[in-house]
Amino acid sequence: MDEETPPIGLPQSLSKRSLAIAGLSTIVEWYDFTLYLYLATLLSRIFYGGGAAGVGHVLAGFAIAYLMRPLGAIVFGHVGDRHGRRPTMLLSMALMSAAMLATALLPTQAQAGPIAGWLLLALRCVMAFSVGGEYTGVVAYLLEGAPPGRRGLITSLASAASEVGGLLAVALSALTVALLDEAALADWGWRIPFLVGAGLAALILLARSRIEESPDFLAQRARGSIPAQPLRLSLRAYRPAIGRGFAISALGSITYYVGIVYVPSFLIGTGRMGEADALTLSTLAALVVILVTPLVGALSDRIGRRPVLVALALAGVALPALLFALMAQGSALGGALVGAILLAALGGAVSAVGAVTTAEQFPGEGRLSGLAFGATGATALFGGLTPYLSHQLTQASGWASAPGWLIAIVALGVLPVLWRLPESAPKRHSPAEPPSRMALSPLAHAPQKKGEHP
Repeated sequence: MDEETPPIGLPQSLSKRSLAIAGLSTIVEWYDFTLYLYLATLLSRIFYGGGAAGVGHVLAGFAIAYLMRPLGAIVFGHVGDRHGRRPTMLLSMALMSAAMLATALLPTQAQAGPIAGWLLLALRCVMAFSVGGEYTGVVAYLLEGAPPGRRGLITSLASAASEVGGLLAVALSALTVALLDEAALADWGWRIPFLVGAGLAALILLARSRIEESPDFLAQRARGSIPAQPLRLSLRAYRPAIGRGFAISALGSITYYVGIVYVPSFLIGTGRMGEADALTLSTLAALVVILVTPLVGALSDRIGRRPVLVALALAGVALPALLFALMAQGSALGGALVGAILLAALGGAVSAVGAVTTAEQFPGEGRLSGLAFGATGATALFGGLTPYLSHQLTQASGWASAPGWLIAIVALGVLPVLWRLPESAPKRHSPAEPPSRMALSPLAHAPQKKGEHP
């Protein structure tokens, strides 16, 4: 059989229902991420005694747990490449549900003493471990199940849905804090958002239990090409693809985590906004990302991934330093608003096209493991550390443009990689010449060494 032709009788793409469930399920990941950060001050009082030291413990716990994401991606990547995308997505969501429920039921420092803070940290690590496999599994599933000409658009749904989760977390946090007094919040009110998140995760887990397996994995099973050791296969055969995925994800991570996540802290720290206004601006930024991601995903389907990424990297070199300076000097309704919205648009655009492009660097065999080494590793480095580094640089130097220059340096560094990036978007075909379902990328059928497959 020609390996470019799907085995007879297997589905060519996933149903709209399965794609919708997978695309929307990243809501939970970003809901938890945003919720923890917005409740950081409250959690610091409940678990660590409050004050600057307590807030430091909460944020340090977040940073430590973030390092578990690459490990989770590697473990879940092995499961997904060996046993299917569907089991991986079920397992990661089950762990996320359990971790959020357990967080809601934790004893406080007043009830259990210092052990409460350690338990919170342990559950953050479990959550980060499961999230490590969640996003890469969803992206691979959407890519492999989408019609060839719409992979960019459909895969971008994962990024857009993440922002919906952030909006839900912001809204529920604000509502909970507004309706309850300090005593009620410390006693039981803080548990409500985590219980809601656990319920949301459980509903998505139930919905996921009815989705189909990825057509690409079913084709691997039919061909007998499932890799026996996907991690070893990825490191041996796909090292150039891992490097490209790392570069793309480095740009996506720093434009998102510095250009979006860090911006409210920057505006508060420079005295341009209070906490309430910064929260409102974060909401507007999330709406911008939700609007931008599908548009850029669809654009990459039409003109290709490479030209879109190159253009965004050039924008990443030229704009961020100017925008951070504008936010620091302009009024809340002028420069700060314009700068934050443009940075959000840049971060959302890179995330949209970056997700599908990194996944397309790998063939189906070993795709999740390749993403774990490339994409998730870059996210841990350029996502988990750069907001802290931006804050330290700004405080130490007094230079408002410092975060923007961090983005510019990374964008300039990855630009040569993006310039030489092989185009991975399927060529546009006439209806009389439909593209092969299995031709996922120019790299999709790289020859394997003997013994790599069972």
